[in-house]
Amino acid sequence: MRHLRSLLFVPGDRPERFAKAAASGADAIILDLEDSVVPARKADARKAVADWLASERDVPAIVRVNPLGSDQIDADIACLRRIAPDAIMLPKAEGAESIATLDSLLGDLDAPIIPIATETPAAIFELGSYRACADRLAGLSWGAEDLPAAIGAATSREEDGRYTAPYELVRSLTLFAAHAAAVPAIDTVFPAIRDESGLAAYVARAARDGFTAMLAIHPAQVAVINAGFTPGAGEIARAQAIIAAFADNPGAGALALDGKMIDRPHLIQAQHVLARAAASLLPSEGGAFSKAFNRSKPHTTSSR
Repeated sequence: MRHLRSLLFVPGDRPERFAKAAASGADAIILDLEDSVVPARKADARKAVADWLASERDVPAIVRVNPLGSDQIDADIACLRRIAPDAIMLPKAEGAESIATLDSLLGDLDAPIIPIATETPAAIFELGSYRACADRLAGLSWGAEDLPAAIGAATSREEDGRYTAPYELVRSLTLFAAHAAAVPAIDTVFPAIRDESGLAAYVARAARDGFTAMLAIHPAQVAVINAGFTPGAGEIARAQAIIAAFADNPGAGALALDGKMIDRPHLIQAQHVLARAAASLLPSEGGAFSKAFNRSKPHTTSSR
């Protein structure tokens, strides 16, 4: 399966934008039934999404449903059962218990799930529970907008765009929760659409820290995100040199390479780099989630 670097949101009630989003170069598109669609247009959005997913497509399609317990979720689930998307994005998720609840609503539909895992205060304390349902996840993401609104905070960002301390903590916890569950860590959106240099710096930081993908809100962001999560020639050459050095010295625990010490963690990191580089060269295809995440449901349980 192709490494998913960019996941592009498109409002579910704007079908005229679907083809443009699919042609943007994004590794997957997220057809949104939640925040970007006003209540009066939810039914129109579901119909538009269902009609589009019934046609041939060349990019994996994720559907973001409305939150569990909302007055829209039952209609969303009925729609999902008809269209069988490649994955489902669950907003305001609160750990493994939310995944179990969604799974019970989905019935026989076995589409993998991407929780947005930090949008309520209670959700923060459930991040570690996603290990209990990792076999049902296609990744783990977070959000920096709903949570401050939920607790009455003025903002989640400093004036220079950096996250304030509480939300930096939330970002870090999501990163480690994703890796603990062995699923892709997906960083949240960068809201300044026209700030290409700021976006590039944000993506570079995400890739440096261990995120493997990012949410996008505009087609113009896709190329920058894809480039930032694709290893460059220098990074690949360095990884190849590290792997070759250990291959030439199979019994060594630590080696000197170009005047610097390297050890087994460097080898593991180098292997990850080459795996990401190889995956980024594979063609994207519809149904990629379904093929790669063929999970069985009996393991979806609450950790509480």
